[in-house]
Amino acid sequence: MQTIGIIGGMSWYSTAEYYRVINAEVQRRLGGHHSARIVLSSLDFQEVRDLQEREDWAGAGELLSDAAVRLEAAGADFVLIGTNLMHKVADAVEASIGVPLLHIGDAVGAAATSKGCRTLGLVGTRWVMSEPFYADRLARHGVATTVPAPEDREMIDRVIWDELTQGIVTDTSRQAYARVLASLARAGAEAVVLACTEIELLIKPGDSPLPLIDSMHVHALRAAELALGAPLTARPQA
Repeated sequence: MQTIGIIGGMSWYSTAEYYRVINAEVQRRLGGHHSARIVLSSLDFQEVRDLQEREDWAGAGELLSDAAVRLEAAGADFVLIGTNLMHKVADAVEASIGVPLLHIGDAVGAAATSKGCRTLGLVGTRWVMSEPFYADRLARHGVATTVPAPEDREMIDRVIWDELTQGIVTDTSRQAYARVLASLARAGAEAVVLACTEIELLIKPGDSPLPLIDSMHVHALRAAELALGAPLTARPQA
């Protein structure tokens, strides 16, 4: 079994789910008392959040790269970033280590194509929805994206930062998100990617008129598969 390195703490709520899903999948596949070999670098999310708010992406890249280097030194055979947004600095992290980086966009792209979905509604933080780094990664898999209207993107982003990343889940926000998902269905989306690892705390399949791709879940499952010997597919071409 290979050792998984997780850059976590962004937020710790979703990191706990990564840990649970990976271990549950390893135990399901191997049985008995088996669990995953994991090394975790759990960052102080406030430090990361300060860099995000200043849009100091160079500083954020250095912070996550340092964590990745420490994970490799601790024996990780590959590394994942346990958040969607911070894949904005994935290239810097990948360049800092000698082991593979398991990109969340590749896990989502593979999940979409396996379902025959070529257009995904994209729901996440404002940077994920508005900037090209996430959509471009999905496009390498032949998957197009559509995003909510500007006022809905503002609401989605606010709920993520003011509620979900602090462990707050409300019915009011669930209903607001469900309304947006319905609008994405009308816009032609065939499924929706929950491209923030905390959204799965709020939205369940019964809340959406479209199939959901939980980015955290498919990323964690792919990590478990890789740890148990599945080949790491070649990085998609730009």
